[in-house]
Amino acid sequence: MKIRRRTVLGAVGASLLAAPALGQADFPNKPLKVIVPYPPGGGTDGLGRITCQYLSEKLGQQIVIQNVGGASGTIGSDTVRRADPDGYTLLFNASLFVLGKTVVPTCPYDPVTDFRAIAQAGEAPLVLLANNNVPGSDYAATMAAVAKDPKKFFVAISSGGSAGHIATLAWIKRTGLPIDTILYKGTAPANTDLMAGTVQFFMDPWTALLPLATSGRAKGMFVTSKERTPLAPNIPTSAEVGLKDFNLSSWYGLWAPKDTPEPIVTKLAAAMAQVSADKAFIEKTTSLGIVPTARGPKEFTAFIKEEVATNNALLKEAGFKPE
Repeated sequence: MKIRRRTVLGAVGASLLAAPALGQADFPNKPLKVIVPYPPGGGTDGLGRITCQYLSEKLGQQIVIQNVGGASGTIGSDTVRRADPDGYTLLFNASLFVLGKTVVPTCPYDPVTDFRAIAQAGEAPLVLLANNNVPGSDYAATMAAVAKDPKKFFVAISSGGSAGHIATLAWIKRTGLPIDTILYKGTAPANTDLMAGTVQFFMDPWTALLPLATSGRAKGMFVTSKERTPLAPNIPTSAEVGLKDFNLSSWYGLWAPKDTPEPIVTKLAAAMAQVSADKAFIEKTTSLGIVPTARGPKEFTAFIKEEVATNNALLKEAGFKPE
């Protein structure tokens, strides 16, 4: 009887050990939830919805988008951190997310160690705009005018630690001119002051700013993409105006809780790679100014570490202190 009992217990134990593996093998077998940590309607939400539409097709399961805004995106992100690491609750976020406490002192997590990077979904290059009253018909002439009295000129920052903030600091460092920055709470008020002439320059993702240039309400100085964009073909690239390797962008990606099993991460990453190669996805995102990317877990993780190191150094050098 003892031998029989051990055999039964052993069989039960084996089945329990096999259960997670079986669950991972048929993943996903129910709808997934993707949290966007901002209110509906913004750039991150828009790209997140498009990405999840195609990701749902590749996975063969419904994906429910849940907007959990507040505290500069940390509330929604922390919801994912605390979720079961089973692959069914994911985070879609923007590049600002990876700076954590550097820009949000109350951030309750480490974005690098508390999450698994799945894949980068796309990036939005930036554009430097100038108020129409700024002297110069092109970048070289404008910068020559600024160099004569740089303290007369101001650059808007949409939010602390944003891609536009990082790029602006890098641009000021590259020019060597002591141009002052003004921090705003969002792109809209910065745009308003740019057109009013309160600030003379503003650099942010081109998804929001290109319409100002194409409509003539502001002057496009350069874009940070490697090639000119068909959305505004008259604006030169950063390389064309003499800023070599100045190709910064706002980027977006998909994350999971840190203990998500490797087989699930692999399946999600493979599906995201299929999304990035989908012609319809490429056409849709390109028309919105988003450049699709295909960085998988390892490459994306390495990229994030480089971004964190570089951006933190720029913010520290500039004496940035989060509010």
